Amino acid sequence: MKMWSGRVSQPLDANFEQWQRSLTFDRRLLRHECAASRAHARALAGAGILAGDELAAIVRGLDELENRATSDASLLEMSDAEDIHHFVEQQLVASIGETGYKLHTGRSRNEQIATDLRLFTRDAIDELRDQLLALGAGLCDRAQDLGTTAMPSYTHLQRAEPVLAAHWLLAYLEMFLRDADRLSNCRARVNVLPLGSGAVAGCSFPLDRHAMANDLGFDGITLNSMDAVSDRDFEIEFLNVLSLIAIHLSRLAEDFILYCSVEFGFVRLPDAFATGSSAMPQKKNPDAMELLRGKAGRVAAAAASVLLTMKGLPLTYNRDLQEVQQPLFVASDTTREALRIATDFLQAVEFDGEHMQEAASSGFLNATAAANYLVRKGMPFRRAHEIIGRLVRKCLDERRTLESLNASERAEFSDLLGDDFPQALELRRVIEEHNVPGGTASEQVKAAIRNARARLRELQEAAFAHA
Repeated sequence: MKMWSGRVSQPLDANFEQWQRSLTFDRRLLRHECAASRAHARALAGAGILAGDELAAIVRGLDELENRATSDASLLEMSDAEDIHHFVEQQLVASIGETGYKLHTGRSRNEQIATDLRLFTRDAIDELRDQLLALGAGLCDRAQDLGTTAMPSYTHLQRAEPVLAAHWLLAYLEMFLRDADRLSNCRARVNVLPLGSGAVAGCSFPLDRHAMANDLGFDGITLNSMDAVSDRDFEIEFLNVLSLIAIHLSRLAEDFILYCSVEFGFVRLPDAFATGSSAMPQKKNPDAMELLRGKAGRVAAAAASVLLTMKGLPLTYNRDLQEVQQPLFVASDTTREALRIATDFLQAVEFDGEHMQEAASSGFLNATAAANYLVRKGMPFRRAHEIIGRLVRKCLDERRTLESLNASERAEFSDLLGDDFPQALELRRVIEEHNVPGGTASEQVKAAIRNARARLRELQEAAFAHA
C-alpha cells in the first residue's frame, strides 16, 4: 500500500512508478531513518500519543529492521517500496502489526528526508574531517622527512626561487587545514533538527522538539517549518566545501604528475599507484594522480547540479528535491575515496632529493637574491633589478652562472658587486634569506611543521568533542 494511496484511485503508470522511485539510492539512509524514527516515537510517547508498550514495540521493530537490513542487503534490493520512508513503514508493520502505522502520526516525509539528509551530511563531515586530518599528518611527516632538501618553486610554470621541498608540501597542508575548518563551520549549520515541522506548517501534536534534538545529537531545532522542510542550503554549502577539497587534491595531483616526469624528475612514482602502457613497454603512468585530478570534475558537477535544482523552487517542498540526494552521495563518496588514495600515495611516494637540490641550484633561481644583495648595499630595488637582469642576460649568452663572474666583469655593471657576491648566491644562503614567518628558511619551516601539528591536534580534539 502506498503512503498516499487513499487520494489516488487509479494505479500509477508502470514506467512512471519505477522512474519516480528513490529507494534504489535513498536506501543508504536506512540507519538515519531508523534513528530519526526512534526519536519521533519517543516524542510521541512523551506527548501521550503512544502507550509504553507501543513505544517499546516500535523501537524494538526499528532496531530489528536495521540489523536485518544491515546483514541482508537483499531485503532492500527486493523491496517494492517507493522510498526509504515507505520501506521502513512496510517492514515495521509486517514486524509488529498495526501499531507500526502509528509511527507516522504528526510527521511528514518532507521533514523526514530533511532530517535524514542532515544526519547523513553530519556523519560525512565527521568522516571527511578525520580523513583530512590524516592527510595533513602525512604531509607533516613527509615534510619533516625532507628536512633541508631544496627544490625550485614555480610561477607561470617557470622556475622562480629555491625553496625547501618541505615548504612546498606545507602549502598543501594549509589548503587542507582550511578545508577542515570549513567542514567544521558547515557542521554547525547542518546540525539543527527539522523534525516537528510536519509537512509544511509544523506538527499538530505537542511534540518536544528539543528532546528529539538532544536524542539525535543536534545542537538545536529549526525555527521555521516552511524553511525546514525545503532548505537544502546545508547541502549546497557542504558540496561547495567538497569541491574545494577536490580542487586542492587535483592541484596536488598535478604537481606530482609533473614532478614524476623525466623533464622534472623530482619524484619516483610508486609502482602500487601506477600503471603501464599496453603499447609502450617503457611507460609507467601516474594513473592514481590523474584520476585524483579528474575526480574534481565529478565533485564540482554535483555541487552545480544541486545549486541549479534549487534555483527558483517555490516554497516549500517540491519533488524536485528528490534530485539533490544522488549528487550528495556521489560527491561525498568520491571525496572520501580520493582522500584515502591521496593519503596512501603520499606515504608511498619517493622524492629524489639529489635531483631536487641540483635543479634548485641552476637556472638563475638566485637572481632575486642577487638583486637583494645590491639593495643591502644601498641601491634602490628597481635599479638593482635592472642590473641583475643585464647580468643574467650576459650569463645566458655566455652559458655561465652569476657566481662565475669575476670581479672585473662584475664591476662593469656595478661597483657594489663585491668579492662576497658569489657567497651571497649559495643555495643555502638564498633559502635562509627568507627568514620571516611563512617563509622558506629552515627555522621557519620547522616552526611551521610544529604549528601545523598543533593545529591538527586542535581540530582532532574538536572532532572528539562532537563524537
